[in-house]
Amino acid sequence: MNINWKKLNKSDIPGNQMGFSLIEVIVAIAILSVGILAVASMQGTASRNNVFAESRTQAATWATDRVEKLVDLDWNDPLLSDADGDGQAGLDDTDFDNNPATTNDADHRATQGNYTIYWNVADNVPINNVKTLRVIVVWSHYGIQGQVVMERFIPRII
Repeated sequence: MNINWKKLNKSDIPGNQMGFSLIEVIVAIAILSVGILAVASMQGTASRNNVFAESRTQAATWATDRVEKLVDLDWNDPLLSDADGDGQAGLDDTDFDNNPATTNDADHRATQGNYTIYWNVADNVPINNVKTLRVIVVWSHYGIQGQVVMERFIPRII
C-alpha cells in the first residue's frame, strides 16, 4: 500500500471550502455576545418600567378613591376645608406639619403603605360656591419618585 502524504492545497478540497478560521469564529462569538447583552439589558429596563407602571396605577387608584370619598362629604366638612387659608396658591402644596397656621403646607394628608396622599382645597375657585379639590399622591419605589395629581370641582348645591 502506497500512501501519498502530501500537503493539501485549496485546489485539492472539493468546492474550494477550507472551513472557518479562528479569527472568524471569535468575531462571530463577539457579535453574538453583544446581541445577548443587549437583550439582557432590555429585560432589566422592561422590568423596572413594569414596576413603575404598577406603582403609578396604584397611585392613581388611591387618588381616585380619595376624590370619591371627599366628594361624598358635606360641603362644610373639615376634610373639605382650606386648613391654612392659602386658597388657590396652596393647591400644589405637599409639605405637611399638621399645623393649620403654617402656610405652604398641604391642607390634609393620609398615608397608604408607600403612598402619601395630600389634598388641598381652595374655596370659591374658580367661581363662588365652588371648591377646587386637588389630590396629590406621591411615592418612592426603588429610588424612583412618582406623583399623580387629580383635580375636581365641587359645586355647592343649594
